Amino acid sequence: MGIAIRLKQTGGPDVLNVESIAEAQPGPGEVWIEQDAIGVNYLDVTQRSGVVPIPLPSGLGLEAAGRVIAIGPDVANVAVGERVAYILGPIGSYASGRRYPAERLVRLPDELSAEDAATVLFKGITAHYLLHSTYAVGPGTVVLLYGAAGALGQIMVPWAKSLGAFVIGVVSKEPSVERAQAAGCDGVLVWGACDLPAEVARLTDGQKAHVVYDGIGRLTFAASLECLRPRGLMVSTGASSGAPDPIAVGTLNAKGSLFLTRPGLGAHATELGEYYQRADAVFGAVIAGVIKPAPWNVFSLSDAAKAHAALEGGQSAGAILLKP
Repeated sequence: MGIAIRLKQTGGPDVLNVESIAEAQPGPGEVWIEQDAIGVNYLDVTQRSGVVPIPLPSGLGLEAAGRVIAIGPDVANVAVGERVAYILGPIGSYASGRRYPAERLVRLPDELSAEDAATVLFKGITAHYLLHSTYAVGPGTVVLLYGAAGALGQIMVPWAKSLGAFVIGVVSKEPSVERAQAAGCDGVLVWGACDLPAEVARLTDGQKAHVVYDGIGRLTFAASLECLRPRGLMVSTGASSGAPDPIAVGTLNAKGSLFLTRPGLGAHATELGEYYQRADAVFGAVIAGVIKPAPWNVFSLSDAAKAHAALEGGQSAGAILLKP
C-alpha cells in the first residue's frame, strides 16, 4: 500500500489529508509510476487555499519524477523500468505512486537524479518560456526580477545571465540579498527599503529595464511600471500580494508605449512538441551547469502540510520537495 495527499475542502495546510492507495492497472495510454521525488510549487498552495479553484474532492500537485512500473495498452514512448518526470497533466502528484498519461512523460538523462528533476522541471520550464518566449532575453537585456532569492528566481537569474542579460534582483528582506547575489544578480534591491524606480535608473545609467518579471502583483505593480524604459515589457507572473488593479490602456502609452502581458504555464507546456522541447532545454541547462538543482528542504510526503506552511509562511529559501 502507498499513500496520497487529498483534500475535500479548501483552506489552510490542515485540509491536506493522508490516504492509503493501492497500485492500479494502467489503462490505455497510461502508465503506473512509483514516484521518488515530488516538486512543491506555489500553484499547489493557491489551489489548496481556493484562490485557484479545482474540483473537489481532489488530489494535489503537478510535478514529480520516478520509475515506470507498469504500462497500459497503446504505450510506446516509455518502457517498464525507465526513469521519467512530468509536469501538468492530471492533478495528483502528491502520491507515492499513480496512473499517469504516458505521452506527458519525459525521460531523465543519466546525469540527473529524480530529486534534480523534481527540483527544476516545473520551475525550469516556467523560466524557459519567460526568458525565451515572453521576452527574448539576450546580450544587453536589462532584466528586473522580483523573487530573485526564491525557487524560480534561483533558476531565472543564472539562466538570464548565461544569455548575456544584466539582472537586477528584488528581494523582500535583507537576509535574502546574499542569496540573490550568489545566483548572479548584478544588483539586488530590497523592496520597501528604497525608491525602486530611482535605484533601477541609477543602476542602468537612467535607461531602466527592458523587461520586468513581477510575481508579487498588487503591492508592486505601479512601481514595476515606473522601472521600465520606453517600449519595455511588464510581465505579471503572479499575484502573491493580490491581483493588480485594472490599468487603463492609455496609461501604457503615457508611460512610454509599454507592453503588458500575463503569461501562464499551460499555454506554453501543453502542446507536446513544445513541452518536450522546453523540458530538453531545462535538462540541458542543468547538465551544462547553468542551473544547479538545490532544494531548500525535503519533507516526507506525509508531511505535505508542513511543506505548505513553510512555503506559504515565507520560511522557504528555495525549492521544496516531498519524498514518499
